Amino acid sequence: MDKLDPENRNSNQGMNNSFHESRDSTMDKKLPKKSFLQKYKIHLSVGVVFLAFLVYVLFSVSGGRKLRVDNEKISIADVAEDKFLDYVDTEGIVQPIMTIKLNVMEAGMVQQIVAEEGAMLNQGDTVLVLKNPDLERVIEEQQDEWEKQRILYEEKKVEMEQKSILLRQQTLQARYELSRLEKDFELGQEEFAMGVKSKAQLDVQQEEYNYKTNRTALQLEGLRHDSAATLLRRELMDRDLERARKNTAHVRGRMDNLVVRAPISGQLSFLKATLGQRVGQSESIGEIKVMDNFKLSTRLSEYYIDRIMVGLPASVTYQGEKYPLKVSKVVPEVKDRQFEVELVFVGEQPDNVRIGKSYRVQVELGQPETAIVIPRGDFFQTTGGQWIYKMNRSGDRAVRVPITIGRQNPTRYEVLSGLDPGDQVVVSGYANFGEVEELLIK
Repeated sequence: MDKLDPENRNSNQGMNNSFHESRDSTMDKKLPKKSFLQKYKIHLSVGVVFLAFLVYVLFSVSGGRKLRVDNEKISIADVAEDKFLDYVDTEGIVQPIMTIKLNVMEAGMVQQIVAEEGAMLNQGDTVLVLKNPDLERVIEEQQDEWEKQRILYEEKKVEMEQKSILLRQQTLQARYELSRLEKDFELGQEEFAMGVKSKAQLDVQQEEYNYKTNRTALQLEGLRHDSAATLLRRELMDRDLERARKNTAHVRGRMDNLVVRAPISGQLSFLKATLGQRVGQSESIGEIKVMDNFKLSTRLSEYYIDRIMVGLPASVTYQGEKYPLKVSKVVPEVKDRQFEVELVFVGEQPDNVRIGKSYRVQVELGQPETAIVIPRGDFFQTTGGQWIYKMNRSGDRAVRVPITIGRQNPTRYEVLSGLDPGDQVVVSGYANFGEVEELLIK
C-alpha cells in the first residue's frame, strides 16, 4: 500500500474529530414524546368507522330508520268517507252489432259480380249471379213432367165429371121408377077395393112393387158409394197434382238461388269470388256487417269472471258526455287469464262511432256504497296495500302504519281498517323510500 502523505493524513484526522464532536452534541439533546392520539391515530380512525357502521347496521335491523324527503316529490291525499262505486275500467273496441255470413244456396260458376266489397246494401240487393247448366236441365225435365201430370189430370177430371153426371142420371131414373111403382101400387089397391081387381092380381102387383123397391134402394146405395169413391179419388188426384206443382215450383225456385242476394241490410265487408270461379252449395263467400247499431268488445281479467253478468250497466264518456251501455254477452271461456265481454248501447251513441275505434268503458259491478276511500297511488305496488305512511297533525312527519285495502276502482281504494276519515297519507313516491319507518317532510 502507498503511504499517505502527511497532509492527507492530517486532513482525515480533522474530519473524524469534527464528526465525533457533532455526534456527541446531538446525543446530548432530548427528543419530545408523542401524544396518545398521535400514537394511535390510525387505529382510532378505523375503530370509529367500524363503530359507525355497526350502529348503522343495528339501527337498520331495528327498523327505526328515518328519511328526509321533499314535499314536492311526494303526493299527500286526504282520507275521506264518500260514495264508492265498484267498477272496471277497460278499453272497448267498436264492432258491428251483428255480422252475417253470405252463403251460396246453389252450386254454380260466378257469371257476374254486382256488388263490391265495402258497398252498402239493402236487404234483397243482388251481390252476384251464378250459372249452373245441370240445374237448368233438371228444371226443364221437372217442368215437362209437371205438364204431363197436369194434362193427365185434366183428362181424368173430364172422365170423372162425365161419370159423375151419369151417376146423377141413374139416380134420378131410379127415383123416378120407384115413385111410379108406388103410385101404381096405390092405384091397384083402390081398384081392388072397388072390385075391379082380384086379390091375386093385387098380390102380384104388390110383389113386383116390393121387389123393385128393394132393387131401387140397393141401386141408390151403390150410386151413393160410387159418388163418394169418385169424390175421394178426385181429392187424392188434387193432392197429387198440388204436390207435383210444389215440387216444380221448388225446382224452379232453385234457379232464383243462382242469384245471390243480401239477406239483410248492411255493409258488404268481405267478398271472396272471382268471375268463372265455381262455388259449392252452402259455401261462404262473404260477410255483411249490420250497421244500424254497434257493440263494444273488450277483455277483462279472470278476477272478475264471477261478477260480470249479462245486463250489468256500463258507460263510455266522450267529449264530456256520458253514453250508457249494458253487458249483452259474456263468453265464459278464459284465454291468457282473460275472458271476452260484449256491450251494446242502450240509448244515444257518440256521433263518431266507427268500426275499430276504441273507447274507455266503465263496467259497474254494483250500486255506490258509503266507504272510507283514498286515491290510487304507487304505494299499492310497493306495499301490496298492507301499509302506508300516515301524516302527523303538524304535517312534518309521516309514520308507517298497517292498513287493509278492500275493493278498488281505477281512481280509488276502499280502506277497511287502519285509517279514519280526516287522516292524511302519502300515496306516491314509494319507490325511493325503501323500508324506512318514518318520513321527515321538508
